[in-house]
Amino acid sequence: MKLSIFLLLSSGLWAGLGQAHAAEASAKKPNVLFIAIDDMNDWIGTLGGHPMAKTPNIDKLAARGTVFLNAHCNAPLCNPSRTSLLLGLRPTTTGVYGLAPWFRTLPEWKNRVALPQHFANNGYLTAATGKIYHGGTGGGGGGKGAKAAAKKQGQGKAAADAGMPPEFQVTAPYGGVGTKPPKKLIPPTPMGDHPAMDWGVWPLDNDDSSKGDYQVASWTAEQIKKAPKDKPFFIAAGFFLPHVPCYATQKWFDLYPDDDSVLPPVLEGDRKDTPRFSWYLHWELPEPRLKWVKENNQWRNLVRSYLACTSFMDAQVGRLIQALEESGQLDNTIVVLWGDHGWHLGEKEITGKNTLWDRGTKVPLIFAGPGVTAGGRTQQPAELLDIYPTLIELAGLPARTDLEGISLIPQLKDALAKRERPAVTSHNQGNHGVRSENWRYIHYADGSEELYDMQKDPNEWENLAGKPEYAKVIEEHKKWLPKIDVPPAPNSASRVLTYDKATDEAVWEGKTVKRSDPIIE
Repeated sequence: MKLSIFLLLSSGLWAGLGQAHAAEASAKKPNVLFIAIDDMNDWIGTLGGHPMAKTPNIDKLAARGTVFLNAHCNAPLCNPSRTSLLLGLRPTTTGVYGLAPWFRTLPEWKNRVALPQHFANNGYLTAATGKIYHGGTGGGGGGKGAKAAAKKQGQGKAAADAGMPPEFQVTAPYGGVGTKPPKKLIPPTPMGDHPAMDWGVWPLDNDDSSKGDYQVASWTAEQIKKAPKDKPFFIAAGFFLPHVPCYATQKWFDLYPDDDSVLPPVLEGDRKDTPRFSWYLHWELPEPRLKWVKENNQWRNLVRSYLACTSFMDAQVGRLIQALEESGQLDNTIVVLWGDHGWHLGEKEITGKNTLWDRGTKVPLIFAGPGVTAGGRTQQPAELLDIYPTLIELAGLPARTDLEGISLIPQLKDALAKRERPAVTSHNQGNHGVRSENWRYIHYADGSEELYDMQKDPNEWENLAGKPEYAKVIEEHKKWLPKIDVPPAPNSASRVLTYDKATDEAVWEGKTVKRSDPIIE
């Protein structure tokens, strides 16, 4: 009897010790702060994309870690880019190219373990607010109905409906534009009076607290400070700005001169040596062309608004880093900051995204924290697809064999370490950009091509694809075109383009586009 009691007590003791050791091991895992920023290109101080950009907090984060100076999205559009990053799969594998569908509605991806789920499955507290997937923390895939459903259901129900555990155990419905002016600040744009096509000073009282991104930062900072000390966290903050409508208060506008010195360099007639098919990728969009913003005296206003919103966003990043410092979690937290795609502000005669040039694909990508060399600046190409394998390796989680990205750990340890492949961006089936350290190659669905020497011509003003002396360079890059290149998934919509080689006709948003159709400039 005494022996039985002893064994029972000792087994309970050992069980308690085992639980204590498990808790201790869990506590030693690094935390992750996952910062997503919508439509942010490389107009950041440390990236040098715009000489006037003022982003002291992001610059400080980059100095603490490693910044990728040649990082690119895998799709130049919100939903496919974020789906690709969070699933670890290329858009050409999932078939998600447009703002719809939400990937959980597709049978083959219904049970796919996304990045935050992999952390949740390995003992992490996961929390998120703002725009992580397109449509929020729970996806939705675009369109008013899908976004409304995502907001109504929340990520937990969306995952449950798909037979999956929730990716984020704690969520909050913050984010988006915040308050809007009573009427638009700019004239109606050519493609209809789209509500997102607006920019300027708002709110007028210089109070940022009504902005969705300010609230995202406040909630995220609170989660960081109250996170349990005995369990690692994966906390995601999804920021909306500098996505249009670009509203910022006057104090952020005051950082930038109200003159044409803020404008990016553009080349008159820049599209004369680009294939006609390059226009098909953004055939009819709410985002106005350069011609319209010039004629309506909105170019400088748009650029200043974008820069002002970028500086406002930088301040929100600073608030998150401050929360890590105040909570004592900074040294044990991996911080990754990324933008989902680039954005044109007049370059290539357009505004907006949906292109395969550097301005449409280049994004901020910064890692800092445990396992990351401070002060690293690497020119090696990187893809957002690489974040999934990189984070789980940094955190010491089980590796996955079903990811199409590759770990960036070599560059996080040594910025000069060579990468084995270029970055590839795809925008609908058959259209791909291949970005190596020195070159950008673009291949369109109709077989037309572009090639740019990014060392001599960083603005991509001279297309070299037709010159025979560059045939070898093209062949070297062409071998990296995706081997899997599926058509759009069922129920694809919004920014979807298909091409029929037999008829030489493209279909944009359900509308047939012929060679004879005039280009809207």
